[in-house]
Amino acid sequence: MKAKSAVKDIPVVCVGGSAGGLDAYIRLLRHLPADMGVAIVIVNHLRTVATRLHEILPQYTEMPVELITERLAIQPNHVFIIPAQRDLHVLDGEFRLKPISKPRGWPDVITVFLRSLARHWEGKLIAVIVSGFDGDGAAALSDIKRVGGIAIAQKLDTAVQPDMPESAIASGCIDFVLSPEDIAQEIVRIAHAVSRTE
Repeated sequence: MKAKSAVKDIPVVCVGGSAGGLDAYIRLLRHLPADMGVAIVIVNHLRTVATRLHEILPQYTEMPVELITERLAIQPNHVFIIPAQRDLHVLDGEFRLKPISKPRGWPDVITVFLRSLARHWEGKLIAVIVSGFDGDGAAALSDIKRVGGIAIAQKLDTAVQPDMPESAIASGCIDFVLSPEDIAQEIVRIAHAVSRTE
């Protein structure tokens, strides 16, 4: 098994969404190669319903799709799914799960995870905000930019529910506004650029 320190500098892509997110996740994963050397973390903010993404998404990607458990090691060429009713953090190259910190109103699980990544992950960070209600994630994009990360929002006319990407764009921190298919191309381009500089 790889030493933890060896995987702590791989690029991590956080894809945050909620209502209408499934459409975006499928379109994105269909266009991502399975050997990019990147970890994809889907942070879908469902407050009360258990997620089924780990059952649905494997048919759209050759990468293993895993529901995150406590202290699961972050690995490249995997898709990781946040469980319901949990805040997601990262520490020492592993996922950490905590009780959800905002149990009422719209959750802010995307914001919580992005801030944790900005604080504790050494590799390149890519924040992707796709279809969803409310503005989860937007407040943490400045943290991602501060550590040299890249922020991408789904193009509003390609989103089932444009609130969340619209809030991300309004933050002033977005580098690209793209369709899910073009987001996939941009992730591939960034992954190749990172691998060339290593």
